[in-house]
Amino acid sequence: MGVFEEELRARLAALEAENLLRRLRRIDRPQRPQTMVNGRAVQNFSSNDYLGLATHQKLRQTAEKALRDFGTGSGASRLICGSLAPHHALEEALAEFKGVERALVFSSGYATAIGTIAALVGSGDIVVIDKLVHASIIDGARLSGAKLRVFDHNDLNDLEAILKWADAQRGGGKSQVLVVTESLFSMDGDRAPLRELVELKDRYGAWLMVDEAHATGLFGEKRRGLIEEAGVSGRVEVQMGTLGKALGSAGGYIAGPAVLIDYLVNRARSFVFSTAPPPSVSASASAAIEVVRSKEGAGLVEKLRDNINQFAGETDTQIPSQHSPILLKLIGPEIEAVRVAQEMFEGGFLVPAIRYPTVARGKARLRFTFSAAHTWEDVSALSACVRELL
Repeated sequence: MGVFEEELRARLAALEAENLLRRLRRIDRPQRPQTMVNGRAVQNFSSNDYLGLATHQKLRQTAEKALRDFGTGSGASRLICGSLAPHHALEEALAEFKGVERALVFSSGYATAIGTIAALVGSGDIVVIDKLVHASIIDGARLSGAKLRVFDHNDLNDLEAILKWADAQRGGGKSQVLVVTESLFSMDGDRAPLRELVELKDRYGAWLMVDEAHATGLFGEKRRGLIEEAGVSGRVEVQMGTLGKALGSAGGYIAGPAVLIDYLVNRARSFVFSTAPPPSVSASASAAIEVVRSKEGAGLVEKLRDNINQFAGETDTQIPSQHSPILLKLIGPEIEAVRVAQEMFEGGFLVPAIRYPTVARGKARLRFTFSAAHTWEDVSALSACVRELL
């Protein structure tokens, strides 16, 4: 084992020399604005629990009941004997919430992306992704075996040039072109131009897959996401999302026509060959959808927006006009971003330094995420710290 361990130590040392070494931080409290990290009490501005549902009483009670009724684990994959009632109830709730025929739940957002993309396209097909999509989408595109092309972030001209090329490559054949983007980008907090993307994919006969991970529960009249807000709900072939952000639970899902779900049940390897999610987790996600669709959910979204606007008014950090819960301060060098994040931590705030490979080299940043659970005092204290350090 000596040579093996020596090699890994050398690789870790190389990461540390580039200020790219990461270490786990132990969290000793639930996902709330006030938490405990490595024995230090801090305000948490790094969680994706945008509506504060991870500790919501309704979700906890629902999970506890499912735990009593169904136990801790599902026992097998969905296609063997693990397709339990809470999974089906969640998928029915998701389909109704999203306004589509069917939905399918995966064990994680990562599993959702890689399983779906690799099921829909393969050798001889073409997959086109936005330059800033999540790593799971990149990995899914690579694993699919399809020709991979990347368009500049939100650049419709670049995308159209690639779609023209792809159309010529097909030459009237049966190969497919799949365009994949996020609706709300996780590291920049900006939106995809969904209406224009839909027009382009229709013009060139491509399919469109949109990841609503950071938008579900927060946007649109019914809080379905940015697809709803853009008015293109019936024109996006594949809607993806996660259950572990605004919905306060865990897992991922695909929503769309019934035939899509039937196909993925048979061909998405990360679904077919994975043990089903714990029933208590799926039950809590169903409860979260109920909360989001209620008057209480509307109030939580409004409180989240108030917190974002408060921070905008108290700092000079540039806030996107679309009221994104993801705000950033570009720092640049990795070493500087790590230094500032540590200073904020010592000042009582958990705000992560986002570095390569999550973002490009030299584009390190601080990423602030806000929750409806933050109070006016929480946000005011963060603003004061930001004004002092940045």
